[in-house]
Amino acid sequence: MLTTNQTVQGTAAAAIANFLFSLLFLFGLFMHPLSGTQVASWRVLMMLFSLVLLVSILKQWQHIFDYLKTLKTPTEWFLFILPTPILGGQIWLFMWGPVNGLGLDVTLGYFLYPLVMILVGRFCYHESMSTLQWVATVCAAAGIGYDVLQYGTISWATLFVCLGYPPYYLLRRKLAVPPITGLISDLVLLSPVVLVALYSSGGFDLAVSTSRLWYLLPLLGIISTAAMSLTMIASRKLPVSLFGTLCYLEPIFLFVFSLTILNQNVEEAGSLFMYGMIFVALLIMIADSAMGYLARRRDNRLHGYTEPQINSFPPRRRLKNRRIKGVLTAHRFRKIRRYRQKINKMSRKIEQLHSR
Repeated sequence: MLTTNQTVQGTAAAAIANFLFSLLFLFGLFMHPLSGTQVASWRVLMMLFSLVLLVSILKQWQHIFDYLKTLKTPTEWFLFILPTPILGGQIWLFMWGPVNGLGLDVTLGYFLYPLVMILVGRFCYHESMSTLQWVATVCAAAGIGYDVLQYGTISWATLFVCLGYPPYYLLRRKLAVPPITGLISDLVLLSPVVLVALYSSGGFDLAVSTSRLWYLLPLLGIISTAAMSLTMIASRKLPVSLFGTLCYLEPIFLFVFSLTILNQNVEEAGSLFMYGMIFVALLIMIADSAMGYLARRRDNRLHGYTEPQINSFPPRRRLKNRRIKGVLTAHRFRKIRRYRQKINKMSRKIEQLHSR
């Protein structure tokens, strides 16, 4: 069973990681005179640099290359590359929205995103939904429906966040792409685009001429690396249900930052009724996850099992075994090749001895 110390450490790591990710939401305010688009471009480059450093420290490059070797057909490569523009758009909106008066709209999208993912799991993967999950979904739908009837529309930023991420994760899940492999591949593919954007908009000149950016840009990379590292630590120390519950902290932090630091009014992005229903849905989701965690913990204690652990987020079920087998085959192939090289070397020595 998980020790109390592990649970405390994992919870602290998850909470700090969510806070750091939320802190990135405000970087556009600090990095003036860079525009929101320029800040997003710099974030891609800084994330790539920090992720390369992190993967190098953890010595995970071979796992990334082993997975890429399993992509054989043009269709598989197309499906692998297809989600990249979605992530690029999400990074851009996350940095552009707060400095353009859409902080609450983006935050609302992150509130709705877990509920949308539950519906995707139910109707795309036929996963069962608990009674509380159905109640939470109905509450959120009632709040959104009220605003649509009242104002006739909902923010495009909200829709882009809550409806944009599900296709990204569905495509990644279809090929069973490991999170680190998918993220670093996305950032590499986005790099030429953001380099051109920075060059054409004068982003490099502004970064050189503004002394404040000399430490803010590295800080952007440091915070990204710290947040990703703490998320990985939390994912290893916590059970799936508890880890998933703590991920709701990020939209809560975003909401608080939007009201306090960005000085937005709640009614700028929707009615109080809608936000109230979404908060009720969020509380129900947290309660459902907590009850599931406590029930599994009690059951595991009775049966003497250890708590289930996860090595990545989001948790994925029924992964494509063909991908996993492909990676294992690549590992076995390298071992077989090394042994064959040793055998050939010994055979040559034996032949040399016989020839004498």
